[in-house]
Amino acid sequence: MAHGTREITADKLMALSQDGHRYELVQGELRMMSPAGGRHGRVALRIARRLGNYVEEHRLGETFAAETGFLLRTQPDTVRAPDVAFVSTEKLRHLADFPGYLPLAPDLVVEVTSPGDRSSAVEEKCRDWLSAGVTVVLVVDPQTRTMHEYRSAQQIRAYADGWLDLGDLLPGFRLDVADIFST
Repeated sequence: MAHGTREITADKLMALSQDGHRYELVQGELRMMSPAGGRHGRVALRIARRLGNYVEEHRLGETFAAETGFLLRTQPDTVRAPDVAFVSTEKLRHLADFPGYLPLAPDLVVEVTSPGDRSSAVEEKCRDWLSAGVTVVLVVDPQTRTMHEYRSAQQIRAYADGWLDLGDLLPGFRLDVADIFST
């Protein structure tokens, strides 16, 4: 944070959300998010639809859309909003209808990259998610038609085709990588 700037809290961020813009909050620093492009939105929705249908059918928890904020840390506050998130029933037991930013780390996060995203910013998001307790972070790149599965900063698997198997987190769930990118 630049010297002399005021730290923003999650509560202040919630009030800002009425101004029509999307933001994330990283260690008290406000970051505006640009709207997604068409390819980004299509890919994110395909993943969200497949994941959400599976989660609902098997009553595993809830799937959340891109506008959902997760309060990962406080003082200074960090609120991140992934493109898609899954939270297990166990974690949501007392927060299912929580009106504010969910004060927890999802079990699974999907971040779809846009052409202008800097790799350092994407890596920073992955580190934030993993350090907050997310089990799996999927970084999906529509431009290269690849997915990277992060289980830790050292445990990363790349996919250009084939099946992404998340059975340890979502029993029986598999994602056809090529199908996600098909036009």
